[in-house]
Amino acid sequence: MQNDHSQKEMLWNKACEAREKAYAPYSRFFVGAAIETDKGKVFAGCNVENASYGATICAERVAILKAVSEGPLKVLRVAIVADSKGNAVPPCGMCLQVMAEFCNANTEVILGTPQKIEKVYKFADLLPAAFSKDFL
Repeated sequence: MQNDHSQKEMLWNKACEAREKAYAPYSRFFVGAAIETDKGKVFAGCNVENASYGATICAERVAILKAVSEGPLKVLRVAIVADSKGNAVPPCGMCLQVMAEFCNANTEVILGTPQKIEKVYKFADLLPAAFSKDFL
């Protein structure tokens, strides 16, 4: 069994690999994401832009939707790799809301650039007052 640090590194590597496949001809902003589920499976995704912009889908949502298509899940960790002027980038608001559906307050969110892991957050630190099924 891998230790916690090597699990984060493995997930970060998968997100880096996914970033290489990003389709971002308009923004040139390449993002990769990887999620680890409670079943130990890893799913990766990249951002896919569209000329209409509104149809663009972020890497985090691609990875989560791939996982959902395989069956019920809970997300243990999310790694996101992007590079904005040399800095890691947090998920956008829409991705945070989708993540809220499958993450819990303690889900680790690993942010990195292609060169290194920069920060690790708990999901609740990024979206402390998430809208959830508890409100329905």
